[in-house]
Amino acid sequence: MLNTARYMTPQNASAALLMGGAMWGIYWVPIRWLGAQGLSATWAGIVLFAASLILLAPLCWRDRKTIALEWRRLLIGGAFTGAAFGLYTVSLFHTDVVRSILLFYLTPIWGTLLGLIFLGERLGLNRVIALALGVLGLCVVLGDGLSLPWPKNLGDTLALLSGITWAFGTLGLYKAGQTGVTSQIMAFLGGAFAVTFFAALLMSDAIFTQADATWGIALLGSAPLLGLFTIPMTWLTVWPTTYLTPARVGLLLMSEVVVGLISAALFSGEPFGWREMIGAFCIVAAALSELSSTSTTPRPDARA
Repeated sequence: MLNTARYMTPQNASAALLMGGAMWGIYWVPIRWLGAQGLSATWAGIVLFAASLILLAPLCWRDRKTIALEWRRLLIGGAFTGAAFGLYTVSLFHTDVVRSILLFYLTPIWGTLLGLIFLGERLGLNRVIALALGVLGLCVVLGDGLSLPWPKNLGDTLALLSGITWAFGTLGLYKAGQTGVTSQIMAFLGGAFAVTFFAALLMSDAIFTQADATWGIALLGSAPLLGLFTIPMTWLTVWPTTYLTPARVGLLLMSEVVVGLISAALFSGEPFGWREMIGAFCIVAAALSELSSTSTTPRPDARA
């Protein structure tokens, strides 16, 4: 991948993260499509992660010296971010797309707490406003009044856990900003593959949920395309994450919420009425409030 360190500014990193979040908003589409081909929840994720890693293999070989030197740091970061990726992927099979996305996006709360504890951050006015708007938007969309949304099924629980592990993972990426971004993307996808594969074995999850004579051809033909979608989406997420603090990352990634709500309404038959529109407005306002904040001190040493 190109060396983009010279483009690393708070504005560019924030814009990239907003684009990455928008791509995450339609991530459920290929995942649900794999499920329609007969793959179970965990194995759909495994196929997607494996295809991405195969496409990244040449870059992995190119960066083998960096990986050998930084393998401990990459292993820890990959375990947390990969677990978040894997848990979120599986959650999309067990709950509504809207609930999965929004329960994940309690992550700014966890990111703020981690920033206060480990990074010595302070709660500025913009951050308080952003958090309040974000939580309000989540509550409005989930229809729980002004109370915090709470898991109601397995998918909800997995989505909530994915947000918590993502907050820890972004803290690790931020603190390891000097490690090459390409290597961190490989760790991210490798961790997702390993965690999801282990979950499949632990749950004795069958590979296929239904017999379909055409699944093999469709799967082989689509896997590289799915990987080509996943890799830039991941890069637009990991690159800014090595530079921006966990709380800011969680808030800016809320662009996924808007795209996810709209795409779910258009393609999955899930509702998108006034409640969803008001909630999405609050969440976008939260991201804009955070984007205008000058209280976040980014890393100067991150590199691609």
